[in-house]
Amino acid sequence: MPVELAGKVALVTGAGSGIGRGIAEALAQSGADVVVNYRQNADGARETVRRVEALGGRAVPMRADVSKPDEVAGMFEEIDTRFDHLSILVNNAGIGGPGRLLHELTPDQWHAVIATNLDGPFYCTQQAARRMIAARQGGRIVNITSVHEEACNLDKGGPYNTSKGGLRNLTRSFAIELAEHGITVNAVAPGMIVTPMNHRARSDPAYLAAAERQIPLRRAGTPADVAAMVRFLCTDDASYCTGATYYVDGGWMLTWPPV
Repeated sequence: MPVELAGKVALVTGAGSGIGRGIAEALAQSGADVVVNYRQNADGARETVRRVEALGGRAVPMRADVSKPDEVAGMFEEIDTRFDHLSILVNNAGIGGPGRLLHELTPDQWHAVIATNLDGPFYCTQQAARRMIAARQGGRIVNITSVHEEACNLDKGGPYNTSKGGLRNLTRSFAIELAEHGITVNAVAPGMIVTPMNHRARSDPAYLAAAERQIPLRRAGTPADVAAMVRFLCTDDASYCTGATYYVDGGWMLTWPPV
């Protein structure tokens, strides 16, 4: 595989498992050094580091809760001490929510989802953008949204739907503001991806089979499918792409809304 990202440093949030781990591996395969962010899953972060190193790459784990601006600032300060400058940010960290109807939520349940899924990318992008602008070498920022940035049909997923829709417009707003600095900002919106977060797809074969019948390509996706799109958006080949959402959903959004 070509090493298009040799010499680049990438921060991937929520990289202790699932899509984040797949992205970390893909960027490392293309030559980037990877900062593996995690909040609680230290063992998972260490496993991601091990996998990156097995590919011949360099990775370091860094703990920070992206919903807390002070912890985000501290993480970026640590990156400053370890690397020359950050070239790539992938805002992947996210949570699903409590599985309750919007009118039944407590304020804390609402804010927990918004804080991680929307505030977190805002805090991280602020920190990354300031450094990329100062370095005057451009940069790549990729936000992991979801098909539910558009399709608000996730059962009892109002906070999640809202956070991903907000992240879509945060992506576009940052893209406009950072374009003059050669920094591109894009979103990748996964459909059904089999990961630990999607526990029902992993544990209920009947549910998975029914869902796959609704996907034009007739299969669920993998973290590698998402990672391939992220890797492309981080290369020079995507230098004219900014402010867009790229669906990685097997064609599922072609059928939305259902007809």
